[in-house]
Amino acid sequence: MSAPIQESRFIPYHQGQLHLRLLKRPDADMSRPPILMLHGAMSNGRVFYSDKGRGLGCYLAEAGFVVYVLDTLGRGLSTPKLSTGASHGQGEVIREQLPLVQHYILSQHPQAHRVHWCAHSWGGVLMASAIARFEFFQTSVASLLTFGSKRAIKVRSFKKWLMVDLVWNRLAPAIAAGHGYLAADRWRMGMDNESKASLSQSIDWVRGDWIDHDDGFDYAKAASDLGVKQGWPKAWFIAGKGDQVLGNPADVQRMIKECHLKQVTYSLLSKANGNLHDYGHAEMLTHKDAIRDHFPQVLSWYRAL
Repeated sequence: MSAPIQESRFIPYHQGQLHLRLLKRPDADMSRPPILMLHGAMSNGRVFYSDKGRGLGCYLAEAGFVVYVLDTLGRGLSTPKLSTGASHGQGEVIREQLPLVQHYILSQHPQAHRVHWCAHSWGGVLMASAIARFEFFQTSVASLLTFGSKRAIKVRSFKKWLMVDLVWNRLAPAIAAGHGYLAADRWRMGMDNESKASLSQSIDWVRGDWIDHDDGFDYAKAASDLGVKQGWPKAWFIAGKGDQVLGNPADVQRMIKECHLKQVTYSLLSKANGNLHDYGHAEMLTHKDAIRDHFPQVLSWYRAL
């Protein structure tokens, strides 16, 4: 394998621009379907790559895939950065940003026709929502791979009460009310910040119905209908045994059932299953041993598609 080149692409969006990190070898096959990666809440694209070549995105690019990593509006290198008065939420990611980015990537790969989608945590919910809603994605998404993605959190534990019920549902909105957005990096709650709308909408989805806050679109029904038609792309949902709250294996499996996925593989990263660690929520992507543990399995999966 040879080290991939990295460059930033910027796509105009409203009064700002969305940042895409492009990772690829100079000799990469541009006719092969590329991979689009999406981060979760309080995060950005850096969960998939680093300037020093670490992360799943760099690993797959080294192996010959062309990888694009998105920073949603206000996160990472996308501009403008979140500030008081930012009104956009997760609906704009589903209905506007993902379609815009998908069209851009396809324009760069006219022979590929489809794009593999890969997500961490809440990014998997947003990607699944977009596929369920738009026929365009049902024909242009080649596969869906998620790490620790759950639509609702049903598990009960003291840690869940502390992290979700207290911090996420109560403390985070109070911080957002004071700053005009959730300054997660300043409060050491996450890698990046959240808008007030994204925060409140994700809270509602985690504990309630899968309904669009802006126009009432019923994602749960659309996902179920798509499952009946067997219209979902081939999918792989990965959970970590050490991920007790944010991507609890039971909640990950519940999302698979809610989406009525048929062509789906579920894997639990655990010592009992032969892995090196009982991986936690971010560790599935950031642990130094991932590159010799489950990353090779991900590469084999993509090569076999």
